Amino acid sequence: MRIGGGVSTIRQYLQAGLIDEMHLAISPVLLGSGESLLAGLDMPALGWRVTEREGTEQALHVVMARGA
Repeated sequence: MRIGGGVSTIRQYLQAGLIDEMHLAISPVLLGSGESLLAGLDMPALGWRVTEREGTEQALHVVMARGA
């Protein structure tokens, strides 16, 4: 399932434990201050780990999964 919405929506799903895997595409483009997706969340303590990563000229792709 894909979740549409902004950072606030995704953070709510993360905090509720409703996401098992996520793919982040991080692009080195400065867009302003914006909202921080992972600020204040201790992802390792919540059981998250990086399962895949790949860098391209346009973005860094990171797949994270919540372990059992």
